Parts: sequence; structure tokens; C-alpha cells
Amino acid sequence: MVGDGTTVLLTTQYLEEADRLADNIIVIDDGKIIAEGAAAQLKAGLGNTIVDVEMLDGADARAAVARLGQLGPATVLDDGRTVAVRVSEGGRSILEVVRSLDAAGLAPESLAIREPTLDDVFLQLTGHKVADSGPEPSTADAVEPAGYKRGAA
Repeated sequence: MVGDGTTVLLTTQYLEEADRLADNIIVIDDGKIIAEGAAAQLKAGLGNTIVDVEMLDGADARAAVARLGQLGPATVLDDGRTVAVRVSEGGRSILEVVRSLDAAGLAPESLAIREPTLDDVFLQLTGHKVADSGPEPSTADAVEPAGYKRGAA
């Protein structure tokens, strides 16, 4: 349809889907537009690379955030043990992450290098993850218009 010139408006909380399908993305939080652009533009605003560092426990993760925050924005992810640090100088920054942790006596369990996602963009823009939409409402919970009789044809 889009190839034939039709505009399609997609509303979704699945940001991977938006990244794959949309030419232009509008990020809305609390009823307000907070960002707009192509997925690549929005992700480019975060920096070139994200280094995920999994630590042994939450205490090490908090210590790693304090240390790695000197290299770029760093945050502890939901599991409480993984630190995501955004870096802009590619390989050079990755070496600095490892050196900084070593200098602090912090040994990561694992280290992964990835490119930013739209989930990362949303988290950076809003300070929270995309909310789950919850269960679909059932017809038993629906409010019927005045004078409507269920089952009447």
C-alpha cells in the first residue's frame, strides 16, 4: 500500500516493529510529542555504540555505573546486574571501558557491544521503558450506550 502512495498510520508500543516498518517515527510520552524523525536519526542521537557490561551482582553494577559514567551516559538495566554505557568513539571507547573497570578492580561476567535501539531512545528521552499495554479489555467490562440491549439485533 505504501508503495502505491498510501499513507499508513501505525500506532504501536513494539518499537522493533516501528523500527522495521516506519519511515517516520513520532515518540509520544504522557500525551505529548517528545521526538520525531527516522529511526536512524533518533538512534544516532544516542551515540554510536552501547556497551552492555554484566557484573556479578548489583553492588558491582552500581560501582561500574559510577566508574563508567566518566566515559559516557551509563545506567543499570532492569536485571540489576547489567550496565549499559553509551560511547561515541567506537573501538577506542570500548578499550577505555575495559581499562576503567580493571583499574577499579571490577571484573565483568560478560561484555556485549551493540548498536542503539528505539527502546534505548525511548528510555533516554523519557527516563522509563515503554509501558506494557496490559490485557485486552473484555466485552463484559464494556460500557453500553443508553437504551442498548446486549444480544438484540
